[in-house]
Amino acid sequence: MSTIPELTKHARELMQKAVENTKREFSGIRSGKASPSLLDGVRVEAYGNPMPLNQVAMVAAPEPRLLTVQPFDKSLTQAIEKAIRDSGLGLNPATQGALIRVPLPVLSEERRKDLVKVVHRLAEEGRIGVRHARTETMSRIKKLEKVPEDDKTRAEKDVQKLTDEHIKQIDTLIHAKEAEIMEV
Repeated sequence: MSTIPELTKHARELMQKAVENTKREFSGIRSGKASPSLLDGVRVEAYGNPMPLNQVAMVAAPEPRLLTVQPFDKSLTQAIEKAIRDSGLGLNPATQGALIRVPLPVLSEERRKDLVKVVHRLAEEGRIGVRHARTETMSRIKKLEKVPEDDKTRAEKDVQKLTDEHIKQIDTLIHAKEAEIMEV
């Protein structure tokens, strides 16, 4: 049987995971600035298996509009270049010796607005995760036996307060990412 503090702690952990996941999703969305995490979702066909790019190469952002990718194994250069080109990020890598340069094109106004919509969709998924943790915890609190009603009510208020805090964190992330995307 669970106790109220255990349930509240579990809810906090689930909500924090939802916020962290939203942060991670946002880092993969391209804004005007180069970020090595932009290529985190790219998978490279290496040694017969699709592998994350960061396991077969080192990604760096030496300039605001340029990423560089340095393969650990030179024989994977073509595969890495192809994976970046086919990733759907609209990037056009170019190999220079052992280094792959990935210039980031300037985003059009229309593309920026599309990215903002994607950010809002991802943020809503994060909010849903937070609300789901709240709903699950509230129903478990209600089912507790041999716990005074006052304690249950207080616990439900605490869980709601946690929910509000985590939703606010996601909203803060949205505003920051939106400003980053819309910055010209």
